[in-house]
Order: sequence, then C-alpha cells, then structure tokens
Amino acid sequence: MTAATGVVEVVITAADPEWLAGFTRRLVEERLAACGQQVAAIRSIYRWDGAVQDDPEARVALHTRAELVDKIIERANAEHPYDVPCVLAMPVVAGNPAYLDWVFKETGS
Repeated sequence: MTAATGVVEVVITAADPEWLAGFTRRLVEERLAACGQQVAAIRSIYRWDGAVQDDPEARVALHTRAELVDKIIERANAEHPYDVPCVLAMPVVAGNPAYLDWVFKETGS
C-alpha cells in the first residue's frame, strides 16, 4: 500500500473517558468510523487561557476514511464538552490490505 490508502487515524481527547466511549460508539454506529481504540488514562499538559494546565484525559484513535474527517470534526464541535476539542487526522501510509479494506467496508454509506 502507498500513502494514498484513503484511510486515516483520527485522534480525539476528552476529560471524561465514558463520554468519549459513548461518542466513539455513536460514530461507529453511524459508520463515520470503523473502530475506535481508547486509552482511558493519559496526561495532557497544555497552555489554555494564559496558563499551563496539567490534566488527566482519555484518548481515542478512530480508523476511518479520509473523506469522513470533516463530518467527524463537525460532530466533535457540536457535541464535545470542550470549547476547542482536539481532533487530529493523520494519514495511514501503509497497512494490512485486508484491514484497510475492512475499514472501507465498515464506513461510509
């Protein structure tokens, strides 16, 4: 496979692991993501409102089609409890062809 697999990994973080699991489930049910692999405990250090913050968070890595990223961002902006949710999409440059095919079959219309 080449960099043009059409699959991306979308990372989203949130303070509440249960909220993030529910959000992930809705995205999978609606075929916006094939799966989400969640890490329930991470530590985020960042600058917000002029001060450095140090907070526990959860993180999910969604596997989906590149063409669905805008819809995921739209949903996160509408539903996420943060004013500015972290949503980052990274291209999958290569992978197991059978897995990449599965991602395509489980996403979209």
